[in-house]
Amino acid sequence: MRASGGVLRGASPGIASLSPCSTGVLRLLALVFAVVTTCMFIRSYISFSVKTIRLPRWLPGPATKEIRPVRSKCGLSKPCPGNFFAFKISSGAANVVGPSMCFENQVIMSPVKNNVGRGLNIALVNGTTGAMLKHSYFDMYSGDPNKLVKFLKEITEDTLVLVASYDDPGTKMNDEAKNLFSNLGSTYAKQIGFRDSWVFLGAKDIKNKSPFEQFLKNDPKTNKYDGWPELLELEGCLPRRIP
Repeated sequence: MRASGGVLRGASPGIASLSPCSTGVLRLLALVFAVVTTCMFIRSYISFSVKTIRLPRWLPGPATKEIRPVRSKCGLSKPCPGNFFAFKISSGAANVVGPSMCFENQVIMSPVKNNVGRGLNIALVNGTTGAMLKHSYFDMYSGDPNKLVKFLKEITEDTLVLVASYDDPGTKMNDEAKNLFSNLGSTYAKQIGFRDSWVFLGAKDIKNKSPFEQFLKNDPKTNKYDGWPELLELEGCLPRRIP
């Protein structure tokens, strides 16, 4: 008896049909893959968005406004109120560094301006306008003290007097000069001697002693330099004279 040699119609050779259970597993795996992929994308996006983007060095950055510190006149720690003059006076340091004076942010005497010298350095300023009237220095070691006396006697009313010592302010200072400085408001003028340090601001028509003065005696026990006391600085705000 011969068997039939026909082939079953409708079936694809080499491919087995899937059961309903297998199809469900594949769909679940596809769903899990989609969820994981979405989460990774969202995390990557958020991480990127919070990062700071740095531009290459050759690209210009965003424009920034330069903030400059506000400086007070003459380098004072605080600005002076209205109707006040700002000033700063520094004595010389030994016989090496000369004195300097600043008034209303204008340097009126200093080694850089080459208008200071050994002895007493004096500047006269108008007490109403703040304009610089005259300046000079007087050698009090080997000079003529009468020149200083003449200069002080010619000071007019409503004049501010700024004084800074350098090297030696007292060897040739006579009693007449000391009295004239005292009349300008100085407390220490009559004590000034050889190589003392002294800074002072007074006025021709002052009624009481000036609050703007510093004095340091030449004393080998306390001197900062070899043979001289240390440099002195005097700064502050001076009320403008109201005419």
